[in-house]
Amino acid sequence: MQEENIQEKEFLFGKKNYIIMLIGIVFIALGFIFMAGGGSDNPEVFNEEIYNWQRIRLAPTLVIIGLAIEFYAIFVNPRK
Repeated sequence: MQEENIQEKEFLFGKKNYIIMLIGIVFIALGFIFMAGGGSDNPEVFNEEIYNWQRIRLAPTLVIIGLAIEFYAIFVNPRK
């Protein structure tokens, strides 16, 4: 009888890391969604909506928080 050396393939990160990464991706996606829009249909008319609080403060903050969450997800030890 021949004994086979079977190696289980392991993921690079643990389940906890992937869940945290998914949360970070959601934050980044929400930030980019909030940044979208605000344009004008008529190029002759300027739309002040492009400078509202949502696009200037909230959206970039969400993207930065999402990137920080991704950074944390990469470096957290899943075995603790």
